[in-house]
Amino acid sequence: MSSVKNSNFATVKIMIIAATKKEVEPLLQKMDKVKNSFRGDFLIECNYKQLELDVAISGVGMVAATHCTTLLNNISRSATFNIGICGSFNRNLVIGTVVNVVEDCIAEMGAEDEEKFLSLEEMGINEPSRFDVRMPMEKDFNPVVDLLPKVNGITVNTVHGNENSIDKVVARLHPMVESMEGAGFMYACIANKTPYAQIRVVSNFVEQRNKNAWNIPLAINNLTDKMIEILDCFSTK
Repeated sequence: MSSVKNSNFATVKIMIIAATKKEVEPLLQKMDKVKNSFRGDFLIECNYKQLELDVAISGVGMVAATHCTTLLNNISRSATFNIGICGSFNRNLVIGTVVNVVEDCIAEMGAEDEEKFLSLEEMGINEPSRFDVRMPMEKDFNPVVDLLPKVNGITVNTVHGNENSIDKVVARLHPMVESMEGAGFMYACIANKTPYAQIRVVSNFVEQRNKNAWNIPLAINNLTDKMIEILDCFSTK
């Protein structure tokens, strides 16, 4: 996440990308002049104080997130955020915790060699599957973002819900959280040199699938409150 001075923009412009409208609906209720731009609910234009926001609903998955982020990166903005829920591998990250995912990777990118998993690097393929936001990051991007717990994540096509597969991915990658969009979003932002952050909230622990143990309403409420704090920081710069 690199820092861009707001003085470069006549109006501070922010992009927020979420996989589903459910994840941003409470945030939209706090915005002004909310209107659909085009393609139905795909892009929603709104204002918050002196900020101009574009809220995009990308759809679920890293392919959708990459496409949406790339499509909408043709306008200079102070920051682009990917927000949404995530699962936590770490029991210290309790449900409702909002985190800053500073490192992400495409967990399934590679090959199987019988029981062994080979990463692209191990296969000798020079293509990125890991994305680290800390290397290009400058300080003072946003004080609220800077104070959030910094975690590493994985992006998957199939969320984990089997003890054997959970043990394997933890041993291989040591992730703290997982999502289905994060690495795709980060890939597109890095390619376009867009200042960005992936802000997620824990809605469940990664374990044998048990939706009764999830708390999505709490997670989205906490995420909304934190995003308002983040936007307030941009509005006072």
